[in-house]
Amino acid sequence: MPIWNATVANLTLMALGSSSPEILLAIIETVTGLGKCPGELGPSCIVGSAAYNLLMISALSIYAVSEENDNDPDRDDTVPKGVKKIYDTNVFFITCTFSLLAYIWMWIVLLD
Repeated sequence: MPIWNATVANLTLMALGSSSPEILLAIIETVTGLGKCPGELGPSCIVGSAAYNLLMISALSIYAVSEENDNDPDRDDTVPKGVKKIYDTNVFFITCTFSLLAYIWMWIVLLD
């Protein structure tokens, strides 16, 4: 049984790298405001960062794939130039599933 799972490693690194500033801001706001009305910094920061990451990463990924940038000598010749093919989609499916669950949970929480 393998100890190292590439999918879990990628998801963990992505989660820690992209969410640690928001988590630290939310913790600082919570600790400094104990006993007071909850602030809006934590949720605002997380929602804003998630929206920025989603839109910018999608935009840059779409922009980066073009025929001019596809000059790799080791490229797959079965795929047309300027088109990228994803061979291992486990990371994407898991990320998508848990992102949808997180956004649904956040929507339910914010209904209050």
